[in-house]
Amino acid sequence: MLKKLTQLAMTAAVLVTPMALAAQDFTIRATANSNTDDEDYDGLVVFKDYVEAASNGRIAVELFIGTQLCATGEECLEGVSEGSIDVYISTSGGAAGIFPYVQVLDLPYLMSSDRVAEAVLQGDFVRTMRDMALADSDNTIRLMTIGNTGGWRNFANTERRVQTPADLQGLKLRTVVADLPIQLVEAMGASATPIQWPELFTSLQTGVVEGTANGITDIMNMKFPDAGLQYLTLDGHSYMGALWWMNNDAFLAMPEDLRRVVVDGFAALQQATFASPKRKSIAAYEAFLAGGGDLYVPTPEEKAMFAEAAQPVYEWFSANVQGGPDMLTALQEAVAQVETEMAAGYASDLN
Repeated sequence: MLKKLTQLAMTAAVLVTPMALAAQDFTIRATANSNTDDEDYDGLVVFKDYVEAASNGRIAVELFIGTQLCATGEECLEGVSEGSIDVYISTSGGAAGIFPYVQVLDLPYLMSSDRVAEAVLQGDFVRTMRDMALADSDNTIRLMTIGNTGGWRNFANTERRVQTPADLQGLKLRTVVADLPIQLVEAMGASATPIQWPELFTSLQTGVVEGTANGITDIMNMKFPDAGLQYLTLDGHSYMGALWWMNNDAFLAMPEDLRRVVVDGFAALQQATFASPKRKSIAAYEAFLAGGGDLYVPTPEEKAMFAEAAQPVYEWFSANVQGGPDMLTALQEAVAQVETEMAAGYASDLN
């Protein structure tokens, strides 16, 4: 009996060993400079679960949330390029120093709704941006998908209700450390002050700045109302795109069936980040109002005034951003196509 059990154990070992080796043929090290309450983390959890399951364990996904692997957009993208980081998520501002044309996502009032933005970001526009980024990084950094990280940017401040661009004049508004947001704030007649994200609460509290442009979930997660931020205008001037980058060599090193798994994993991640801000914003808006916050939705006429005031930003982008005109045209064409398809859908669905 002992001999038979030993033979069975040896047979089992032979059968298990190849599977064990195959269980971690590839490891993806993914990082997000955020926290576990963030949409980026929600997306990564979905990505990890899908990729590991769909690959039968041949791909392992390791998550690094925060600044364990890198701290700034430039540093993290350098890590992706060199291969020390496999996957990284950046905002457009975080990647603008290397790929300036990604700031097209911050151009105001180009996309009018979640439906439009989500359809655009599932189409060829992203492939166009991917090809440009590959060319500009010597084929080292690959754009895998663009999701969402916080809904829509809206103007918020500590001083007064903003109904038209005139109400922004004279306010000191925080921007990310990137050129385009500064251009937008100044086009509105406000004063732009670039400030790093971790310093914003104290800057609002002390009056260094009097406002910012953020989504409601970020505003409430960071407790900005406690720093005096009480006025929020839902102008929705830009969709808060999340650019998911991957080391191109790491991606291409996989066989085609596993590359397909990774691509599908990013599609699942994208859907998760599209959905997460919608759900989280419900409670966030309720909390903002319960704390005495003033919430204002511009009329269509007022929204048109904001869009008109922002026109110099498009001119600046086309004249000053390398690759800007081509990327702006690509986005405008994608938006027009989506809006045409949606109009046809409404014509059918509403009758």
